[in-house]
Amino acid sequence: MAPTAGRSHSIVYAPKIQDLLTREEKVFRIDARTVGVSDCELMAEIVAARPVRSAERSVYKPAAGADIHHDNATRTIRALGQDVMAGIRTPPPPARGLSGAWPYAATSYLRRWLFASDPLPVSLLSRRGVTRSDRLSRIVDRAVTVWPGSAAEGRSTALAGQIRDASGARERRQAIALYRRSTATLCDGVAALAGNALWLMGPDREREDARADLTEVLWETLRLLPPAWMLFRNDGRAYTGLHPEIRPEDRVALFPLLMHRDPKHWSDPLEFRPERWAGVADPEKTPGFMPFGFDGARCWAKHLVVPLAERLLNVAFDHRLAIRGPRQETHVPLRSLLSVRFDAAARA
Repeated sequence: MAPTAGRSHSIVYAPKIQDLLTREEKVFRIDARTVGVSDCELMAEIVAARPVRSAERSVYKPAAGADIHHDNATRTIRALGQDVMAGIRTPPPPARGLSGAWPYAATSYLRRWLFASDPLPVSLLSRRGVTRSDRLSRIVDRAVTVWPGSAAEGRSTALAGQIRDASGARERRQAIALYRRSTATLCDGVAALAGNALWLMGPDREREDARADLTEVLWETLRLLPPAWMLFRNDGRAYTGLHPEIRPEDRVALFPLLMHRDPKHWSDPLEFRPERWAGVADPEKTPGFMPFGFDGARCWAKHLVVPLAERLLNVAFDHRLAIRGPRQETHVPLRSLLSVRFDAAARA
């Protein structure tokens, strides 16, 4: 099922992902409590059957003992958009930050690019070394709750401003949670998308004109290796009338990864063909394509992902980022974000 035939690159998926890729049925039981769905029409019906719940959203699940209100979520989206657009317009950090193990090197690079201007300890909220440790995260959260910095300290992000301007301890703790979740979700997702694109391009990325069609490359990467490859709905009661396999006690797993390989919607579905997006004015309206979710449950940062990934890839090409290992075959582990793993080195 390697999607890079003919480009001298292949992918080895984690066994559970490989098992999904070999299934021919569009609705199937994964375990005693989980049903998998890859049928385009049924997925749309499931998403439309009820609104997505806060607990099913990674960014906007409850924090500090309370739900995230819609107004807070909207302000966070707007603030993040301001910060990303401002970051894209600023010079990127030194390219040596892109060297190392991907996607982790790219994640750290993006966080430094977009959020390093925030005062301590706010900037620590997005540091990978902190976010990987529950203990360090709790320490930093408490420190930011007590001292989130001040407007007098100079430039900071709009997201940091939401923490600083929060009234009351609960509102500040929620602003801290939203800062951490939104920066992590954006940077991790963009790093995974850019890394997947670099790998899928294979030797073609070394051509002089490699960056000419990066937007098309990214849309094709979102089709073949979408970082958000699975969506969960936790309660099957709203879906039992949609398909006999779904029971009230079931969880439902929706798989864009499988739908994007359906030959009903795609010619040569396993082939990496960026040219299929040439002249497509609105890729998200393409049948059988769900890179950011369906109407009513779309990714809150979808308008930021492709422009930021394209900017990151341009930096990588400017500094002749080279994949050092593995050269021909890489692994995709079982993680919430679908991302290839490789080591890379950038020329200063």
